[in-house]
Amino acid sequence: MAQGVKRAFTYRFYPTPEQAERLARTFGCARLVYNKALEERSRAHALHERRVSYGESSAMLTAWKRTQELAFLGEVSSVP
Repeated sequence: MAQGVKRAFTYRFYPTPEQAERLARTFGCARLVYNKALEERSRAHALHERRVSYGESSAMLTAWKRTQELAFLGEVSSVP
């Protein structure tokens, strides 16, 4: 292959209704966790001028999953 030549591939995914629902739920949970973690990091920086580590964020997620309000986070894949 010649140097500098780039290739691109496009794939299309057609989920079943069940898969679409599961994906929407997973992405919604990922968005919620991201926003909550960002809020906590921003608060720590604004109030105490400190950074929140990945380990602290991970511990917060574990604690959130144990609350009644956010227990549904444990029902989706933790990979995303």
